Amino acid sequence: MTIKVAVNGYGVIGKRVADAVTQQADMVLTGVCDIAGDWRIAVARDRGVPVYSATGEAGAGSLEDMARGADLVVDCTPKGVAAKNAALYRELGRKFIVQGGEKHDVTGHSFVAEASYASALDRPSTRVVSCNTTSIVRVFGALRRAGLLRRARGTLLRRALDPWESHLGGIMNTLVPETRVPSHQGPDAQTVDPALDIVTMAVKVPETLGHMHFWSADLVGRPSREDVRSVLAASPRVAFVQASEGLGALNAVKERMLDLGRPRGDLYEVAMLEDTLTVENGELFCAYMVDNQAIVIPETIDAIRALTGAERDAALSMAKTNRALSIIAA
Repeated sequence: MTIKVAVNGYGVIGKRVADAVTQQADMVLTGVCDIAGDWRIAVARDRGVPVYSATGEAGAGSLEDMARGADLVVDCTPKGVAAKNAALYRELGRKFIVQGGEKHDVTGHSFVAEASYASALDRPSTRVVSCNTTSIVRVFGALRRAGLLRRARGTLLRRALDPWESHLGGIMNTLVPETRVPSHQGPDAQTVDPALDIVTMAVKVPETLGHMHFWSADLVGRPSREDVRSVLAASPRVAFVQASEGLGALNAVKERMLDLGRPRGDLYEVAMLEDTLTVENGELFCAYMVDNQAIVIPETIDAIRALTGAERDAALSMAKTNRALSIIAA
């Protein structure tokens, strides 16, 4: 079965999803759609991808035309737009995926492959949760399923804005805390894995390379550091990096991804800073990096297979995606 996939919104996430689809042996990219006609969409056109217009301007056709020619639409439009587009996809009988900026209620299902693949099978739609939420479910969902996690409390240092638009504005020489506790990421993680006892706090910082998380967690029993590391190492999308090897800062990790030949230097994994991984008296302390532009890409690919039923086993889908994207084993 070859899945015909269309991508609506060719920005930071959309262009990466489109590229990832073309790397899958069981998928074909049937078109991309956007409201903009600048250099970003020109890249897709130059690559021979059919380009559709959300505003009815010149192109291969309209958003509706694109959706009709696909089995599934991945909507990567700005927050709030995908929720409005959902009515069109439903009217056309097309399966669809929205991103983490939308509310859980838009699809009634939230997706991270390791936690909710089975419940996504054959559904009409799902929401791939945000970058930070994805990382939380990967790390603490793995510990919970292993019977090690009681509860976790984390502080998120959030990049101010996406790198490509840093010339347009953003914070400088200040920090901007989210005043609500918990910040939205903890409750959002519970839409994927309701059993997680997670509380988050967040603050925006003046940089654009990615997010940094700092966590403490109460563990069940008295597991060792190696017990915790073994559980995280078994997760197919958690990779350990070592400050002792020069990878103690976000820019160094991004440079490593570029050296590995990753497109755009993308880090699809949670980059767990192994030097920080500490277990004392049943409490875990750790820090990790999240690439806000890339971490949800493999999850989106797996969500396509789950909704269409093209692969019914989560582990097999993740293995296919990981191989195609050259995801590092921990």
